[in-house]
Parts: sequence; structure tokens; C-alpha cells
Amino acid sequence: MGPLPVSEWTEEDRELLRGNLPRADRYLSGEADAPPMPAILGLFARHSRVGAPWLAFSGTLLDDGALDPRDRELLILRVGHRTGCRYQWAQHVGMAQAAGLTLEQIAAVAAGCVADGADAAGTAGVWTDRDRDLLRAADQLVDNHVIDDATWARLAAHLDERQLLELTFVVGSYVCLAMVLNSVGLEPAALPDPDDAKDSRAVPDAAPIP
Repeated sequence: MGPLPVSEWTEEDRELLRGNLPRADRYLSGEADAPPMPAILGLFARHSRVGAPWLAFSGTLLDDGALDPRDRELLILRVGHRTGCRYQWAQHVGMAQAAGLTLEQIAAVAAGCVADGADAAGTAGVWTDRDRDLLRAADQLVDNHVIDDATWARLAAHLDERQLLELTFVVGSYVCLAMVLNSVGLEPAALPDPDDAKDSRAVPDAAPIP
């Protein structure tokens, strides 16, 4: 299932998406210099009554959330890797760099599991203890749908109650989004090589949506 062409959007689609994502105006302006429409907006236009509120929710996580942006993007990249969501990975690589993750760290996100307390081969020294616990939390939520008591307790030393709650919302919502994107086969126009985690270039479609 591909994006709905803008020419087929109803007025309701336009109003719903504009109302829940203010930056949508720049894509719908009709101006000659308007940026290309992100594929995910076109996909959500196929069911704008669900897609538009989703954009509002994800926009809150991205723009008004309590988590540090670096922590948030680390979690999202881990979800993108664990769920095999190529679109999600490509969409957030540039955002992760902007939030402070290095190319080495972005590559290490896809290098393996840290749940056993050891770094994956070739990633020694890349992560802080806090980073490892964030990655563990993401892995545990993906695998078991719960963060274990030990990981939760360690995270609670660094995060307040709002941030802890938001962590579960971020991982859960991006797992849900990955299910949608993987099922419809949505991919960005320019895609980093999925077999090369170090190919973490930002892509033209990598606007913060969502």
C-alpha cells in the first residue's frame, strides 16, 4: 500500500492532517519550492481520522516530551532495528545525529543485544551504563512487553516518573508504527543500506514525521 497522491486527498484529509501537524502546511502549500511530501503523510491520508491523531501524539513525543532527545532517538533507533523497520531507521538516523548520537553509536545500535550485560563485539566503550539500560529497556519491551525490576530501578536513578512513563510510550508507539510500516511496505525515497549499520546518512525524507 503506497501513499495517497495529494491530488486524491479530500478536504477533510487536508484539514485533519493540518490540524494535527502544523508543519504539514509547508508540504501542502502548492508553492514551487515546497518540499516533497513525506511518504508517511501520504500513507496516513488514506485513513486521516486515525493518521492525524497519531501525528499529534507522536508530535508531542518529539516536540514536547520529557525525555532527553538523545535518549528518545536511541530508543526509536533500537525499535527500528529490532523490528526490521527500514523506513523508521532511515527516518530517524538524521534526527539521532542532531540529538547527539555519534555515527559509531548509531552503528552500534544495530550491532547486537546488551541484555546480558556485555557489549556486542566491536562496541566496547561506545555506551554509558545509562545507555545500556535504555537499550535493555527497549529490548525487554520488544521481547517481553515489560521492563524488568532491575532495569527499571537503575533507570529510576536517572529518569523521573514522567520520563519513565514516556519511555514506555515511545517504545510501544514506535513498535506499533513499525507494524504498520512493515505491513504496507512503506520505504523512504532514499534508503541507507540495511546491511551496513554505518551507512547512517540522513535521507531527504527524514523530516520529523513522526
